[in-house]
Amino acid sequence: MVAGKQEGTVLLENARIIFRNFAGAEKTFNPAGRRNFSVVLDEDTAKQMEADGWNVKRRPPREDGDDELIHLQVTVSFKGRPPRLAMITSRGRTMLDADSCELLDYAEFDQVDLILRPYDWEVSGKTGRKAYLKSGYFNIREDELELKYADVPDAGQAPHRDYSEDDE
Repeated sequence: MVAGKQEGTVLLENARIIFRNFAGAEKTFNPAGRRNFSVVLDEDTAKQMEADGWNVKRRPPREDGDDELIHLQVTVSFKGRPPRLAMITSRGRTMLDADSCELLDYAEFDQVDLILRPYDWEVSGKTGRKAYLKSGYFNIREDELELKYADVPDAGQAPHRDYSEDDE
């Protein structure tokens, strides 16, 4: 994973994301409508982000021999400044919006590149930095059949022919 900064943003290339909830589904630790995911961080990136005030989470190993899980929760919000989300397949790029981004909850990825933007907050004397998704490019892992039939037109997307003109 490579991290870089521009105007307070953080670029994470070849990221691994976990705890996906692009749909905003209600779950045990998530109220309905709140879209988010977590990105796994390596130790060096985590230390750099912690020093910059990001809310990095550390979970101890579950079993002996496991590594500590270091991650950052990222909010996906379409209010204000919506993120640019692109799903990349062998057929090209598909831009996703609030209605279609839930497809990412079930996809398998070959590569994920992200740009996160910070939101610095202060409430009752406490401060923090929350991560919002600015841009995300999600390269989808396609199986053999998806690749084999990639050139077959989608019947739902085919131009509609009006047969009523033939009746005249």
